[in-house]
Amino acid sequence: MTEVRIGIIFGGAFEEHPVSVKSAREVARHLDTARYDPYWIKITRGGDWRLCTGPDAGDGRPVVLSPEGLLVLEGGRFEVVELDVVFPVLHGRLGEDGAVQGLLELCGIPYIGCDVQSSAVCMDKALTYVVARGAGVATPNFWTEAPADPAYPVFVKPARSGSSFGVTKVSAEGELGVALEVARQYDSKVLVEEAVVGSEIGCAVLGNGDDLVVGELDRVALTHGFFRIHQEATPETGSENSAFIVPADIPAESRDLVRETAKTVYRALGCSGLARVDLFLTPRGEVVLNEVNTMPGLTSYSRYPRMMAAAGLSLTDVIDRLVSLALTGKLR
Repeated sequence: MTEVRIGIIFGGAFEEHPVSVKSAREVARHLDTARYDPYWIKITRGGDWRLCTGPDAGDGRPVVLSPEGLLVLEGGRFEVVELDVVFPVLHGRLGEDGAVQGLLELCGIPYIGCDVQSSAVCMDKALTYVVARGAGVATPNFWTEAPADPAYPVFVKPARSGSSFGVTKVSAEGELGVALEVARQYDSKVLVEEAVVGSEIGCAVLGNGDDLVVGELDRVALTHGFFRIHQEATPETGSENSAFIVPADIPAESRDLVRETAKTVYRALGCSGLARVDLFLTPRGEVVLNEVNTMPGLTSYSRYPRMMAAAGLSLTDVIDRLVSLALTGKLR
């Protein structure tokens, strides 16, 4: 059987670089090397592209993506590597927002995950809410500028940033100005949204269109504060204020409603390949959208692979299905 030449892009020049490297490590651990010939493409913190031997290898040879394939530069000459598919294991800005997806489209290289449009819309939380509301899904009340008289508490966050970088919970008007400045360190567009009282429930989705697989749901159990796992000093050993319950300990009817709502959001936003849809389940049983991650973390402590594993799909299985989707548009 011919091996599939898969380019795995990881790293990045922004704040989620370390998370991306950790995700790439897990992909390396679970990639079936009997089926795939991997090419590890690191984007350094300075924005350089390098071909490495693995996620933890030092900076390798300079590379460029082009319509001819992957150009590996060395000694004033270049070698062309024709890639069958690319897995952009990138989180946050210039990775999960449609930028790299656009480059891959221009180069004519199939890739795993959401396309340019859905990546861009899902990255912008305000646009995500607008589209979700149009599909009949409830969202928090939100503003893209300082509101005159919000109902506190509110969350202030960069509109187009990953994880919880730059997010602040604001309980009184006097705290709002500082929170806005913190968020603007990560993005010029800032979102202010009313806090939703309820449990945070995650839904891992895999597939295209009507052919979707949903993992077991999880519930984020908080002791205090809000969920910010990637800001922990050692997230691999657990969080100081949160734990994950998989499967989510919620009523069966709520479980079904969360899953169907997640599918509605996924389809309305044009997602493909994979995404993690995060929602709130209120005490009254209502489901409210929180956010959509088009390239969810794949680290050893990440929610997406944990939810899929609980449903019987290992990360190896997930990768196989993602490659099949990228190359054929269908789940195998």
